[in-house]
Amino acid sequence: MDANKELVALEQQDIENYMTRQGWDMVETGSGLRYLIYEHGNGRKVEEGLVVQCAYESGLLTGKKCYNSDNLGPKEFLVGRGGVESGLEEAVLLLREGDRVKIILPSHLAFGLVGDDDCIPKKAVIVYDLEVRNVLEPIRN
Repeated sequence: MDANKELVALEQQDIENYMTRQGWDMVETGSGLRYLIYEHGNGRKVEEGLVVQCAYESGLLTGKKCYNSDNLGPKEFLVGRGGVESGLEEAVLLLREGDRVKIILPSHLAFGLVGDDDCIPKKAVIVYDLEVRNVLEPIRN
């Protein structure tokens, strides 16, 4: 238990140091998610049950870039159904169409203890630069 608390404290310090280096004054939610809306949109608010389409770039606190919509296409998902990092789902619920935001996901809100078996290592903090492009009704059959 003490070792786990120490690891969490170290991760929190790494996040704080990163934010200081970037000059970001971010809002922290109760879960530990941090976000900074740097461009406000005026479109539809993201809500559970809607489809959100986002342009994005993700990376690590080290500065290593991992994934982006230029290479992989926009990230699209039905809010409230999972399929993306829990922290990303939490973050988009704070946004509206047209918002551009910096997001920091602590490891427990990202890929946790295992990483993604590709670019994201185990226990990694993920940094997103994200733009909410579209908020849509889901297609019903």
